[in-house]
Amino acid sequence: MPLQPAAELILTAEKPVAGGRMLARHEGQIVFVAGAIAGERVRARVERVSRQLAFAETIDVLDASPDRRASTVDPACGGSLYAHIAYARQLSLKSELIVDAFARIAKVALAKPVEVMASPEDGYRMRARLHARNGRIGFFREGTHQLCDAGLTRQLLPAAIDALKRLESSVMREAGTKGTAVSCELSENVPADERAVAIEYDNGRIELAPGYDSPSVTDRLNVAGAAVILTRHVQSFFQGNRWLLEPLAARVLAHVPDGRVIDLYAGAGLFSVSLAASGRCSITAVESDRFSAHDLKNNAAPFAGVMTVRHTSVEQFLASSAIRDAHTAVLDPPRTGVSGEAISGILALKVPRVVYVSCDVATLARDVKRFVQAGYRLEHIEAFDLFPNTAHVETLAVLVH
Repeated sequence: MPLQPAAELILTAEKPVAGGRMLARHEGQIVFVAGAIAGERVRARVERVSRQLAFAETIDVLDASPDRRASTVDPACGGSLYAHIAYARQLSLKSELIVDAFARIAKVALAKPVEVMASPEDGYRMRARLHARNGRIGFFREGTHQLCDAGLTRQLLPAAIDALKRLESSVMREAGTKGTAVSCELSENVPADERAVAIEYDNGRIELAPGYDSPSVTDRLNVAGAAVILTRHVQSFFQGNRWLLEPLAARVLAHVPDGRVIDLYAGAGLFSVSLAASGRCSITAVESDRFSAHDLKNNAAPFAGVMTVRHTSVEQFLASSAIRDAHTAVLDPPRTGVSGEAISGILALKVPRVVYVSCDVATLARDVKRFVQAGYRLEHIEAFDLFPNTAHVETLAVLVH
């Protein structure tokens, strides 16, 4: 009999799946169950059913994993779907997700588990997009427009939460003159001694929040011994974990040998400027977003002799580029991965080495498959837990031709 919403099932969770749920089976049908841990037997209530899958939520744990821990975090707030799992097990589950995606999607069997670099669980987040409703600021609960308390997730530092609470009354007072606030972007530097907040109103207007004079923050980093100064606009993309920012950049640099480098999806210049600061030459950094490209240009200015900045899309750059001797391509694309057109452009360059940083393991595996089919092999893979207590993981893959 087909499963129906609200039905209660006894399930044994088998393994993690993308998105934070665990895979279980009921009479041959796959059920993705939230709130469980692989190995547990739980009672779950069916939330919704599609033709091939069912989605359920744990309502009682019958045989608990030793890795289960108490949590007061709403799992639907800030993507905190792993908050009930001991942190060491979270890292193990994320390693499993990567191995599984590469086997299923890339058709690449990894010889050993992927090492995932740990992060402190609290206060890691330097960037956040929040929403405003009825004078309150918070995250949306997953799949809804209901606000939840960002402070309870512990992703932001207490000082950032206090700053948002001070803004709530200011935003409400200005609702009549500037429109109604609908969202805000928050950005901090690593030591959190600089913060910028921009408010978006329902008329499309975006401006700095009351009390903030600058739209940018500046970090002074030490990346593998190189002094790196990066200034970024509150609306620019930047890696979000303050604790792993320097280690991530250092690991990328470690996999980029001497020779011409093209940094595609360069953002504000975390990797390309770090490469230049470390003494590398012949770096071309490409970024399409206007805020990030502006930051990239300014951050690259001290290295004018070795860095070239292109404000264009990756696809347009690759279609028109005269560069034919690049040795390494550094990729840090959005969650959607590298477009087919961009991969074709990279392959046309015959670049010997690809250093790929990804925030989505499924699109990474998809793109790795394309590179492998074109004659590349996976030389190295490791991961970074930039998003503790969520199901997300940042992966660094190195491909050589």
